[in-house]
Amino acid sequence: MLTRYRAGEPLSCEPLSYGLLNHGYRLATTRGRFFLKHHLDADPADPAPLEQRHRATARLEELGLPAVPPVADGEGRTVTVVDDRCYALHPWIEGRHWHGDELTAAQCKRLGSLLGQVHTRLAEVLPAYGTGPRQAPESADPAETESLIGELLERVRARPHRDGFDELAEHRLQERRVMLRTYGGSRPDAGTAPATGWVHGDFHPLNLLYRALEPGRPSEPVAIVDWDRLDVQPRAEEAVRGAAIFFVRPDGTMDLAKVRAYARAYRCCATASAAELGAAVHRVWWERLNDFWMLRWRYQLRDGRADPQFPAAAALVVWWTRHYERVRDAFCG
Repeated sequence: MLTRYRAGEPLSCEPLSYGLLNHGYRLATTRGRFFLKHHLDADPADPAPLEQRHRATARLEELGLPAVPPVADGEGRTVTVVDDRCYALHPWIEGRHWHGDELTAAQCKRLGSLLGQVHTRLAEVLPAYGTGPRQAPESADPAETESLIGELLERVRARPHRDGFDELAEHRLQERRVMLRTYGGSRPDAGTAPATGWVHGDFHPLNLLYRALEPGRPSEPVAIVDWDRLDVQPRAEEAVRGAAIFFVRPDGTMDLAKVRAYARAYRCCATASAAELGAAVHRVWWERLNDFWMLRWRYQLRDGRADPQFPAAAALVVWWTRHYERVRDAFCG
């Protein structure tokens, strides 16, 4: 693979510990440092969709956005299939991840502007699908969610050696069942979605790298990484989901002052209306109210990698519901 990309001779290859959906390695060669990515969900028989995403990130980089396309071989190919596994080789970008509580208000504005630029530039790079409204994707059915809650509660209660996480999970599942019965009538209408277009698909702190200019203070973002979920979706919903990860505190509250700065900048750069953001807030709130992917990983798949995220995420749903109007106003005001 290194010969194909003329990347030198290997010196070291270290697995990276973060990342839930793919495997990554820090690779040092005689010609520099690289990030080797194993795309677990890519189809080795048809790497064309993955290469399309790579071409899109290359165009974004040409337009001045901090996208980091992979290294291409002499024929322009960016995916290597080895033993039915898909790999891509990226330049190594030195930097670190910053959570929203580490960003100043000005940096929150720049973060919102950056996402707005991503959405508008993607419409230029991949224009075929446009950015107009289309039928909204079907929202979660509370009856199905209640059935899932029942199944998860059975699994939690059947564990022979329960720990603090299991106790919290049981409490949150029972709490959510009551909330769904209270707010079941708030399910979003199956009507027209907000403006739809190409989105990054997974915009959160672990997919954004900052290079520090001075100790303890982040600079401008130097890389948006992990474009595996590049897709056509309601754009404003990505803005809301991103804020709900960037600006959530450990106790499950959101820093609404920073959300407001971020959202205003996003609306300006993406030319998104307050009504569009308001509809997105409602849909994402409903999505979170019905979502138990972290508990499904733990109790159905026996995969605990998402466990550390659960306490704040579960508390956020409760806090968001209690302060629904304040949250909506932060995104729309």
